[in-house]
Amino acid sequence: MSASQASSATAGDAAPPAKRPNFLIIVADDLGFSDLSCFGGEIRTPNLDKLASNGLRFTDFHAAAACSPSRAMILTGTDHHIAGLGNLIEWTNRSDQNAPSEGESKHWSTAPQRGMPGYEGYLNEKVVALPELMRDAGYATMMAGKWHLGLTPERFPSQRGFEQSFAHLPACSNHYGYEPQLQNQDQIPGFMTMSFIALHSEDDEYVKELPQPWYSSNGYGDAMLTYLREHVENQDQEKPFFAYLPFTAPHWPLQAPDEFVEHYKGVYDEGPDALREKRLRRMKEMGLCDEDVEPHPVVADEVKTWAEMSVEEKAKSCKAMEVFAGMVECIDANVGKVVDYLEETCELENTFVCFMSDNGAEGAAYEAYPIVQGSMIQHLQKYYDNSLENLGRGNSFIWYGPRWAQAATAPSRLYKAFTTEGGVRVPFLAKFPDGYEGTGEKGGISNTFSTVMDLAPTILEMAGIQHPSPDGKGTYQGRPVVSMRGRSMVPFLRGEEKGVHPEDFIQGWETCGRAAVRCGDYKIVFIPKPKGPEKWQLYNLKKDPGEIHDLADQDPERLKKMIKMWDQYVLETGVVPLAPALGQWMEAMEAQMPEDVWMEYEYWKDGARDEPEKFRRELPRFTREVKAM
Repeated sequence: MSASQASSATAGDAAPPAKRPNFLIIVADDLGFSDLSCFGGEIRTPNLDKLASNGLRFTDFHAAAACSPSRAMILTGTDHHIAGLGNLIEWTNRSDQNAPSEGESKHWSTAPQRGMPGYEGYLNEKVVALPELMRDAGYATMMAGKWHLGLTPERFPSQRGFEQSFAHLPACSNHYGYEPQLQNQDQIPGFMTMSFIALHSEDDEYVKELPQPWYSSNGYGDAMLTYLREHVENQDQEKPFFAYLPFTAPHWPLQAPDEFVEHYKGVYDEGPDALREKRLRRMKEMGLCDEDVEPHPVVADEVKTWAEMSVEEKAKSCKAMEVFAGMVECIDANVGKVVDYLEETCELENTFVCFMSDNGAEGAAYEAYPIVQGSMIQHLQKYYDNSLENLGRGNSFIWYGPRWAQAATAPSRLYKAFTTEGGVRVPFLAKFPDGYEGTGEKGGISNTFSTVMDLAPTILEMAGIQHPSPDGKGTYQGRPVVSMRGRSMVPFLRGEEKGVHPEDFIQGWETCGRAAVRCGDYKIVFIPKPKGPEKWQLYNLKKDPGEIHDLADQDPERLKKMIKMWDQYVLETGVVPLAPALGQWMEAMEAQMPEDVWMEYEYWKDGARDEPEKFRRELPRFTREVKAM
């Protein structure tokens, strides 16, 4: 089947409606499970709450444990190890970017991953991107926000199906575009090279200068609103749209406009443990978790307890959380102005709108990382004003740490970057277009297991578009492409099936030497030291959603069976394990795969944005000895 034929074919038995639905996919960056008001939080999110009241909230929806892997899965419907983001390129590039596995200095070496298929650091050619298929099928395609799937022009969103795009290319940056370092000759600390520059592209070009005044969430909301207005005013009204609105907030550095931060003054003065209790109580009242749920204990030995903090430390910690809340409210405000426009133009009823986070809340205590200590702390002291009254503004640079994060991920275990539920279970809400009567009562809650990979097949089926390689043997634009691993939600939404996936469905996760496999109610988890025992653990999530009671010794046969599922997942997706206990499928010497040369474009260097071609490098390609174990 050709690409054009594939674009016009229907998926399964579903026939497209007279006017095909529009799609608006919204993603937050590092948002915790209970941060939104409609998921149990105290943060003001009236616009997202309204969407939830007219749709469904999912309590068992999962992403990858980190951002670019999740975004690759959203846009392809398959596993990130297949799509080119087996690990974050920033983490593959340098082993010390990963959290220590034991003590303060031991890291899993990422050398075996460098140069391997599935670890390119950008969306590779094995996959066809969802916006490519939507564009080919006659949809207007547009995005505004975080890309993180390639830094160079041949990797821009415009090359993967987006007709209009205003894209934040790297993992994170200053939300105000504040760059004092560029005005002097000081060397930028390694940890900050890829975390403060707001590198953007617009369509096929790098953005030389951001619109002023600039704040990330407002900028992306405005850009999306502009694209939608142009579509409505200039396009055939029968032409549907596919819109992707991925925010960079509330990823650190925590920064938000004062008018939003002020709403939370004093709200968090009791500290993170009190917040955790309040949210859990409200989640129970709302039916988002069981009354008798046992939350996993907070794991944060690397930072002080609330009681150990000084008055000043408590004040700054609370202010960090206030700023975080302001960031979330600002996201909601921008979602509101986009959705309001769709309602004004009578497009909302026929639009599938969904909102999710790309992973669990960010709980890293970066001040405890050796890579951050020393030069970076000195750098922050020199160029940033982290005084209490200034926190949250463009010239401040802060994060909020593991205790606030676990207030948001409770009752789950841990947070972002971990394959425990706290790292991979994320809030997901969706408002469906007309014609999906089986979705039940509006404002309802679904406990069905699903993942971000299910979005692409769901959207394709709703739009009446056939994936060009349903069996993994097809091609797109002359190249072979893989099939989707996700499953369409449409039969579940229409009440034709009890869940999105069958009960024996197997789902795997892996990031930075942390791993997990789920089948039905059971899940095995591998977490390195010091956050875990560095061996496989077994949990019954139905009885123990907090992953507290390890059943490995009680049920060794099930554990053995699920470890075989892990081995199969590795073979199917091309995972290159970092921890030897996960399967040492190959070896690589540091001399073969050197550190800190794996980024295609060193955009943080002086002059790089004026003459980008001079700062691009051909990635080294090494022959390596592969040993089957």
